[in-house]
Amino acid sequence: MSEPESELNIIDALGKPCPMPVLMLKRALKSQNGAVYLLKSSDPHSQIDVARYCQLHQLKYDFKEISMHEFHYLIES
Repeated sequence: MSEPESELNIIDALGKPCPMPVLMLKRALKSQNGAVYLLKSSDPHSQIDVARYCQLHQLKYDFKEISMHEFHYLIES
């Protein structure tokens, strides 16, 4: 999943507490199928929530901790 960032659908959930990052991802996935998303979150609990959501819905995802307060998830639907 090494897509150029220009082809990504960016979901900016920075500053939003859980469960908002997952809800924003869910809304984006309903609007497009077969897309690649970059979910940006600042909530450390999003690591668990996003991982569970992706596993339940059989979505491929990669996680990267940018800093102590920024987490990126590359999600392929």
